[in-house]
Amino acid sequence: MNVIIIGAGVIGSAIAYYLSRKGIGATVIERCDTACAASGKSGGFLARDWCVGQPQDPLAQLSFDLHTDLADALETDYGYRRVDTYAMALSDRRSFSRSNGLSTAVNWLNNEGVVHQLLGDTTTTAQLHPERFTRALLVAACTAGAQLRPGTVGSVERDLVKNQVTGVTVDGTFLSADAVVIAMGPWSHLATQWLSLPATYGLKGYSITLAPTTPVTAEALFLDYEDQFGERHGPELISRADGEVYLCGFSGDDPLPLSPEDVSIDDTACDRLRVLAGRVSTMLAESTVVQRQACYRPICEDAMPIMGQIQGTRDAYVATGHNCWGMLNAPGTGLAMAELISDSQASSIDLAPFAPDRLPPLHH
Repeated sequence: MNVIIIGAGVIGSAIAYYLSRKGIGATVIERCDTACAASGKSGGFLARDWCVGQPQDPLAQLSFDLHTDLADALETDYGYRRVDTYAMALSDRRSFSRSNGLSTAVNWLNNEGVVHQLLGDTTTTAQLHPERFTRALLVAACTAGAQLRPGTVGSVERDLVKNQVTGVTVDGTFLSADAVVIAMGPWSHLATQWLSLPATYGLKGYSITLAPTTPVTAEALFLDYEDQFGERHGPELISRADGEVYLCGFSGDDPLPLSPEDVSIDDTACDRLRVLAGRVSTMLAESTVVQRQACYRPICEDAMPIMGQIQGTRDAYVATGHNCWGMLNAPGTGLAMAELISDSQASSIDLAPFAPDRLPPLHH
């Protein structure tokens, strides 16, 4: 069986990996670079039970457990570790009493904010380095027979009589395929030119990584931050196994550019993050900014993923729209999609809640 996956982000790479475990080789086509968009710039935060009550809860629980297995199976250090996760309040308009007992639990979160709740511990929350994880999945897939092909897909080709995918055109060259998977993150909206798919949007967010001079312990932090105008923000700060600290927050409303290479970085937003980091921790106030970055995370109308067979075209599949949980839900998505493609149905989870046809298709 010959499967073409469009997109070498974490979702496409996970599908290629789990197909390779079934002895099915996939060709992954990528116009930019592996993990060049949100998959390389996310926080890499994982939570087992933060989607309870949502359709994606079984996917999250399955994926969290698969992450534990992958940390051994992939034989690559991509910074996977379990962490304690805290909530912190910080305001530009008022000060808080720091006598709360939890504030002393994390000694490096020692500046203005108040740590007021344990949101998860090492049984339920974890983190990893997203780009290294994505690359580890794809390398393992390629070792088992997959291949990565650089190029831009111009169209998905179909046999209109049979309503069946025949392949794709990449930079003017036709590549035949038994199945095609759209895994292009927010750029999946480009595939609505070729297939009956609902709209996918891109939400822009900014992040920085910092290199503290003194090592910080393994914690993740979710902030409730009130700025001077009374607006509330939810920055996330995650210490990584490689010693760096990741901080994201502040969204932008710039339209999605045509290619990941054209994503612009707003220095003002990154500078705000830099200042905020110092207010959370004196150890971060002196640290060097290693990366300033921006990315768009893919989101659909109801903020749930779209995963499954695309209506009206046999052997055409989609997996995108994972919003802020792409890194968490990639393993379960990869496994379920590999099952669907190879066995005509997913056995590890029910994909019905994620069916693309639950949302109206975008007509061009």
